[in-house]
Amino acid sequence: MKRILIVEDISETRKWLCNAARAAFPGCEIRECSSAREGMFAASREPVDLAIVDLGLPDGSGQDVIFALSKAQPEALVIVATVMGDDASIISALSLGAQGYLLKDTPADMFVRQLAHIGDGVPALSPSIARRIVDHFRATAEVPVEGAGLTPRERDVLRLIGRGLRNAEAARALGLSDSTVASHIKSIYSKLGITTRAEAALRASRMGLTRD
Repeated sequence: MKRILIVEDISETRKWLCNAARAAFPGCEIRECSSAREGMFAASREPVDLAIVDLGLPDGSGQDVIFALSKAQPEALVIVATVMGDDASIISALSLGAQGYLLKDTPADMFVRQLAHIGDGVPALSPSIARRIVDHFRATAEVPVEGAGLTPRERDVLRLIGRGLRNAEAARALGLSDSTVASHIKSIYSKLGITTRAEAALRASRMGLTRD
C-alpha cells in the first residue's frame, strides 16, 4: 500500500490515523483530507491504493467518499475508521464498497496490525464489528428449503420415482399419462439441478418423500 488517502475532520485523530498507516505500511505516501468534499475530489483525481475514511464529516457523510471511490477507483481498498458501530452504518458502508470497518477506540497496536494484514487478504474488522455482522447475517439470512420450488404434483412424481417406480408405473398410480409424468420429471430435474434418477431418488429421500 504505497498511496493512502485519509479522510478525517479531527486533526488529532487524523494524525493518529496517519501514524498508524505509516507503521503498517512504511514508506507510504499519505494524502490527508478533512471533509467529504475534499475526499471526493481526491477520489476522482488521485490514484489511491488504500483509503481510510471517517463516516461523520462536517459537510456530509464518509459514505459519499466511499461511493465516489468505488466508482472512480474500484481497485482501491476502502476502510472505515469511525466511532459509529450501529448495524445501519456498518451495512450501509460495506454495501457501498468498504472492505473493512474499524472502530477508533481500537488499541493502536491492534489497529496497526489489522491494517497491515490487509495486504494478506484479511478483512480489517474490529472484533465487535465482526460479531455484529455475523449476528446480522444470522438474523436476516433465509435458509433455502430443498425442493420448495416444486409443485404438489411434482412432489408426488418425485416421491414415486424416488421409490423406484418407472414412469409408466408412476403415471398409473397418479392417474396421469406417461407424457405428463415425463414432463413433470423434466421440470423436477431442472428445478433441483439434477440429471439422473439416482439423484432424484437421493433428493426424494432427503426431502422425506419416500417415507411411508
